Amino acid sequence: MTAYIIRRLLLIIPTLLGIMMLNFAIIQFAPGGPIEQLIAQMEGTAVAATARISGSAGEAGSPAGAEQDAASSYRGGRGLEPEYLAQLERQFGFDQPLHIRFVTMMRGYVRFDFGESYFLDKTVIDLIIDKLPVSISLGLWTTLLIYGISIPLGIRKAVKDGSRFDIWSSGIVIIAYAVPGFLFAVLLIVLFAGGQYLDWFPLRGLTSPNFEALTWWQQITDYLWHITLPITAMTISGFASLSMLTKNSFLDQINQQYVQTARAKGLSENTVLYGHVFRNAMLIIIAGFPAAFVGIFFTGALVIETIFSLDGLGLLSFEALVRRDYPVVFGSIYVFTLLGLLMRLLGDITYTLVDPRIDFEGRA
Repeated sequence: MTAYIIRRLLLIIPTLLGIMMLNFAIIQFAPGGPIEQLIAQMEGTAVAATARISGSAGEAGSPAGAEQDAASSYRGGRGLEPEYLAQLERQFGFDQPLHIRFVTMMRGYVRFDFGESYFLDKTVIDLIIDKLPVSISLGLWTTLLIYGISIPLGIRKAVKDGSRFDIWSSGIVIIAYAVPGFLFAVLLIVLFAGGQYLDWFPLRGLTSPNFEALTWWQQITDYLWHITLPITAMTISGFASLSMLTKNSFLDQINQQYVQTARAKGLSENTVLYGHVFRNAMLIIIAGFPAAFVGIFFTGALVIETIFSLDGLGLLSFEALVRRDYPVVFGSIYVFTLLGLLMRLLGDITYTLVDPRIDFEGRA
């Protein structure tokens, strides 16, 4: 297993490099760059600036050529001095060819040096660290609750397949799956956050303004009080599909011949279910964990962060993409991709813990 882990860790390097290269190339063709955003701000126009005519800022060749072509390279920049636009290109590093910019960026990323945000006057790593408490709070609690609810519920539904419990719980699961998470969030606000009925929970932030003055147990209570509604909204919208996946996985295993043989030997139902069926049925659940974990932590929290005014990584990445804040965009992609690849490796390791019969070394 050690050799397999080493090979997988080494494979992360070209995989991560390829993903970053692909995203870097795609974003070069996206309309509107950082300079366009600055021009739009100076002109008082919309945030989404018009597209650049040329492919990249560094294609003009020499600095002199950059100054001559700067005004014509940016729509909306005709009222600005070419020297000023050329200075902006040098400031953002767009006076360099694409491949030089990419290599320079990746050299920094190897050291986890993601540069500085174009618009927030902070380093990217500081921004990520600032937003981590929100994302960890949402992702960790949501993951624990979703798996803590879905797996026991799915097992119970499989054991009671066709019963009243299975039927009415399936109705709840279908409703939870059909209704988007942001609608649950709005409903919770209307019902419990002063929207129209009760005013039990706050709407903004992870803690109260006087959090530092509270005792340790009051701080825990205040923290749980603030995250109750966001976590509830994300859990309701996330446990449905995993519950049905767990049920179908267990049903498939329960109908296998080895289960009938175990029952014929006189083993108790709990021994059959948790001693034999569980580890086989859980393999498919483990297979989907890395994608679910990363999705819950980052992409799935974007709408919830917006609705409940929580400033996390999902909202940071989205706003950076809108503003074309390239250091934040690429830094976020790098972190999310690296985390996802490591989670997939962790999923493979978990395979062997759940079912020791799986031997990745043998496959190699």
